[in-house]
Amino acid sequence: MKRLVISDLFCLLLLLVFLLALPGRLFVSPTSFVLEASDGQLLGAAIAADGQWRFPPSGKVPDKFGKCIIAFEDKRFYHHPGIDLLAMGRAMRQNWRAGSVVSGGSTLSMQVIRLSRRKGRTLWQKLTEVLLALRLEAGHTKAEILQLYAANAPFGSNVVGLDAAAWRYYGRSPESLSWGEMATLAVLPNSPSLVHPGKNSPQLVRKRNDLLDKMAALGMIDRETASLSKLEPLPGKPLELPRHAPHLLNRFRSEYLHSERNGNAATTRLRTSVDYTLQLRVNALLSRYHNRYRANDINNIAALVLDVQQGSVKAYAGNIFHPENRELESHVDMIRAPRSPGSTLKPLLYASMLNDGFIMPRTLIADVPTQIGGYSPQNYDLGYDGAIPADQALSRSLNIPAVKMLQQYRYPRFYEKLKQLGFSTLNRPADHYGLSLVLGGCEVTMWDLASAYMGLARSLNHFNHYGGRYNPHDYAHPDYRDKHRDTRFDRFETTPDARLDHGSVWNMFNAMEEVMRPGEEGLWEQFSSSERLAWKTGTSFGFRDAWAVGVTPKYVVCIWVGNADGEGRPGLTGIDAAAPVLFDVFRLLPSGKWFVTPKHQLKTMEVCRQSGYKAGEYCEDRVRQLVPPNADRTGLCPYHKLVFLDSEGMFRVTDQCEQPSRMQRRAWFVLPPAMEYYYRIRNSNYRPLPDFKPGCGDPGNGGVMEMIYPRNGAKVYIPLELDGSRGKVVFNASHRKAGIRVFWHIDDAYVGSTQYEHQMALSPAPGRHTMTLVDEDGERLVQVFTVLDR
Repeated sequence: MKRLVISDLFCLLLLLVFLLALPGRLFVSPTSFVLEASDGQLLGAAIAADGQWRFPPSGKVPDKFGKCIIAFEDKRFYHHPGIDLLAMGRAMRQNWRAGSVVSGGSTLSMQVIRLSRRKGRTLWQKLTEVLLALRLEAGHTKAEILQLYAANAPFGSNVVGLDAAAWRYYGRSPESLSWGEMATLAVLPNSPSLVHPGKNSPQLVRKRNDLLDKMAALGMIDRETASLSKLEPLPGKPLELPRHAPHLLNRFRSEYLHSERNGNAATTRLRTSVDYTLQLRVNALLSRYHNRYRANDINNIAALVLDVQQGSVKAYAGNIFHPENRELESHVDMIRAPRSPGSTLKPLLYASMLNDGFIMPRTLIADVPTQIGGYSPQNYDLGYDGAIPADQALSRSLNIPAVKMLQQYRYPRFYEKLKQLGFSTLNRPADHYGLSLVLGGCEVTMWDLASAYMGLARSLNHFNHYGGRYNPHDYAHPDYRDKHRDTRFDRFETTPDARLDHGSVWNMFNAMEEVMRPGEEGLWEQFSSSERLAWKTGTSFGFRDAWAVGVTPKYVVCIWVGNADGEGRPGLTGIDAAAPVLFDVFRLLPSGKWFVTPKHQLKTMEVCRQSGYKAGEYCEDRVRQLVPPNADRTGLCPYHKLVFLDSEGMFRVTDQCEQPSRMQRRAWFVLPPAMEYYYRIRNSNYRPLPDFKPGCGDPGNGGVMEMIYPRNGAKVYIPLELDGSRGKVVFNASHRKAGIRVFWHIDDAYVGSTQYEHQMALSPAPGRHTMTLVDEDGERLVQVFTVLDR
């Protein structure tokens, strides 16, 4: 009885040893980083840390390879428990007769164990392999064992595994190989150091052909297939692997290594959301433009295409890729590089002001020479409109109205809005950026910029799904991994609060659709697609960055052109360098419908046609307009006033010179003098106020004169001329009365007079001065300014 108990314990111990004999992971060698498109095609791969081309297991072994390797190595693979006694006996007889090792009896299971252990070929190791092969068979299916072998068998040189071998030797995936090609690969692991493509061709041909004959004899293939397969050429030297998305591959690798350090790493093979065909076509497109821009020493270009509905990446071209030319710095992933965004943030300010009730879509914004605390923004064309509707200021990308809008909205508030929209590179306080924030005075990445517009488009697409509520998850950054998001996200909680309400976003995209600049008409006509497109360009200071971003309900495309080292180049503007690429990328994409109007997030309001404000008492020309929900917070039109004219309607009058019964009451569109000065130049239908009737006199309401430059309290710098002499500053004023004479004084000293055009070139001494303007009617305007001392 005692012996029986001991025997049972011994058997139990042997069973435990057997069960625990295999480690948790048979193969722990580092693997290559492998990037695949959404359809499984290879985008790129990076060599493993140990210098081997070793792809992670793909999870499936092609049927051809399974048949080839079983016929060549282990024809009873599916019938033995891990060891083949018949094969071992045959090998022992052949080796005994030859006096050396001429045949092996190892099964595929035993070879998997040997590959994982990397031990010498001794009798003891052979016995160990037998035991562990039995254990392997007990815990794995035949398909899993075949996968382990295919992923870890040596295929010559530094190539390990079937996937890597197929790409290195044939430039294709294993699934696409022919019988002859697969048979060639199947014989390589048997003696990888002696026989590999590129040398020892006769031995390789003989082994391949013997295998094909054997497969035909076993009925795996027919004789005709075997004969034709023997005619196939052998591969030459190993091929380079595809490099269709090198910057995305580097991004995946860096994010994987970061996850690995945090203990969250998974496989080094990634199936992405990238559309393989689109990626190649975008790459080719960027290459053509790069060849053109190189003549102007513009070295880098990048494109990012996002799927709005899925919240995923469809094409990721972080740069042109020419690693052989280090001067191009093509290794830099410009999609993740912080750069000045130029004017590409202006639509977000426009939408933010609509959202918070500061303006309505066509509210007039001042466009006059402006100086704010020493900061003097300039429009791209160096001209002024006097006043311009907010949506047109956006479509024409005017800088001064944008700064005026940000001054009204307050830059700290806009700074926080950009943070909410996912801009991660605003790592300094809002005061550091100031009003230049909207003109590119900060740094953003293509990734964040495209993500922000994608989030707004997603939110607008989903407005019906949530019954007027909002889903914060819509603003999540896009994912380049192949996992489709639920386009409705019903499992997420919605909220009545929005980062930007649907109505404001809809108005923003409509304004972006009208983007047009001088010289741009021809470019727009070249975009032959009938698809509606919201788009915006941007150019950074010094012509260092050219941007274009386009949005439809289905896609967001972001383009950047420039030099990775920040060198500016003449002509490097968004409209000339980036916009043509944008339109060409959209031509590669399927078209679709425009955004559905979010009527439940818009209200109808009577708006003054001329000013874009809520129609006031004296606004006679009104239009009903769809406006965002917070439009009620905006004020009434400040530019329509009631004026009194004489009986003939030619002069303004007062009750001091005209009987009230003879007066005409008229509503009049009146802009402040500085705005009027430029507005009437661009708008021939503008009617200035009539003069007062002779002898009637101005009742003293003021506001007939305004200083355009410098503004009250401004600081002025007077540069030196080329000959070293002190230069002059052009002072500019406006007056409502055409042809009136204005007398200029600085510090009570008369300096001259002007008529019609009220401009004067002066060179005041450094220090604080008082400027006094007096017109011939006695109206006065007094302002102070400071001339800076060099």
